[in-house]
Amino acid sequence: MKSSRRMKRMSRNRGQAVALNLTSLMDVFTILVFFLLVNSASTEVLQTPKTIKLPASEIEAKPRETVVIFVSASEVTVQGERVVLISEILATESQDISAIAEKLSQLNDKIIGLSTKAVANSREVTILADRTVPFNVVKKVMSTCTSQGFERISLAVLQKAPEKAKG
Repeated sequence: MKSSRRMKRMSRNRGQAVALNLTSLMDVFTILVFFLLVNSASTEVLQTPKTIKLPASEIEAKPRETVVIFVSASEVTVQGERVVLISEILATESQDISAIAEKLSQLNDKIIGLSTKAVANSREVTILADRTVPFNVVKKVMSTCTSQGFERISLAVLQKAPEKAKG
């Protein structure tokens, strides 16, 4: 069988491997890595315990790194350590809760690293309170925080989607 010119040309080029230029591919991956690093560091998510059900809100501002106080239906924890029971708070007449005050005053003594120092020096508190907790308890916790010098208090809520205008 007689081979055509095309067949001869294809057989000559069949043994050569095509070289890939990896420089442009590496540039794309480098830009992608920088993009992911910049965007992943800008968000902070507070992990709420399963025992706390937060109220919903349409807030747009992101939370800052602060001292975190969890107020569940049964107990209060400061920075992850259980401090006092809700029943004890309801039993006292005082607006200040001594156990929470002690824990907040200890925070300055237990500074480890720059991020912990920044949190303690900000004098700011974020309170995550269960929606079933009486406001009187939350009010006492807030009063205790302000008496210890933590005057900037934020209440954490779940972000819900804004309702669209009905037209």
